[in-house]
Amino acid sequence: MESKAYKVEGTWHLPQCKHTLQREKKKTKPPPGTVSVATGKSGPAITVIEISPETTEVNDYYLWSIFNFVYLNFCCLGFIALAYSLKVRDKKLLNDLSGAVEDAKTARLFNITSSALATLTIIILLLLLLGW
Repeated sequence: MESKAYKVEGTWHLPQCKHTLQREKKKTKPPPGTVSVATGKSGPAITVIEISPETTEVNDYYLWSIFNFVYLNFCCLGFIALAYSLKVRDKKLLNDLSGAVEDAKTARLFNITSSALATLTIIILLLLLLGW
């Protein structure tokens, strides 16, 4: 295999992508006469950036909803839970975090209810069949 080493002489710059150019524009310093609000001293102003929570932190309960829909679909509660789980995924893609969190709570509630009622029904049927 050949070595592909290149020699660079003089001032040769790599072509920059638009993201690099945008970052360099943000790094430019403000005019020398500006005063920082936070410190009251001359120099660059301080910018506060609020970081929103990650969209991956919202749980959609998708697998639990599929399990309830296929195996424990008590009075169609598993289907309703699956519908809300899909709504959570859609809202996460649209960056509607507050709506995604609300629908995730609803999907969890329907999953809990469906699992509990189906399990209770199975236990009661087993007790009746065994003649207890």
